[in-house]
Amino acid sequence: MSDLLLNPWFYAAAVPATILIGLSKGGLGGAMGQVGVPLMALVMPPVQAAAIMLPILIVMDVASLWSWRGHSDAKTLKLMLPGGLLGIGIGWLTASIVTDDMVKLIVGLVAIIFFARYVFASAERRAKAQPHNTIAATFWSAIAGFTSFVAHAGGPPYQVYALPLRQDPKVYNGTSVIFFAVVNAVKVIPYFALGQFDATNLEASAVLMPLAPLATFAGAWIVKRMRPEVFYPFMYGMILLMGLKLTYDGIASLLYS
Repeated sequence: MSDLLLNPWFYAAAVPATILIGLSKGGLGGAMGQVGVPLMALVMPPVQAAAIMLPILIVMDVASLWSWRGHSDAKTLKLMLPGGLLGIGIGWLTASIVTDDMVKLIVGLVAIIFFARYVFASAERRAKAQPHNTIAATFWSAIAGFTSFVAHAGGPPYQVYALPLRQDPKVYNGTSVIFFAVVNAVKVIPYFALGQFDATNLEASAVLMPLAPLATFAGAWIVKRMRPEVFYPFMYGMILLMGLKLTYDGIASLLYS
């Protein structure tokens, strides 16, 4: 057994992180999931935390796909998946240039601006579903793929495009689950190429793995019982919390690094 698995602080950070990310994967908003890697980073390097989490995210994706089967929007996926894969490629090519802290700050600011736009929009516009837009879908999905590759933070850019569509909550969650399941599966290739997997990290992933489906199913169970008039304000509130957290982390790290 590696030294990491003998460290009680690893479990103190990694177990709550896995549960929070699982609830988020189940549909309870991205803010919970964004706490996961920073929480683990308290006791290990951020890159190692991200590498440990990726196999767990993939298991959560499988549980989410099962939970939300039959609920998805093919047009959203057709418009967004190519951009998501493009974003992963850009992230791979710029991995040695763009830091996690820069990405956190950018994603955090985007999330806060998006929330502000929601708050100050008229009630009529908020209630009206926005139509699909190919250019916007490609742009925001590429940002989502890029930030997901660099910092497992693809949720806010995806939501900037998808939430204004005002899809049924089940369709919204089912579609986002498929999008990020594909993104996370593709990320395995560049992660291996960049040497972010080793025996210690994979062993840690295996130890945490049983928690992944349990937390994901719990999140899906809760969301399936939320009405749209509760679900959408909740999701926007989670975006604000996530934006504030990422912006704070990004600024603090850049100032004190």
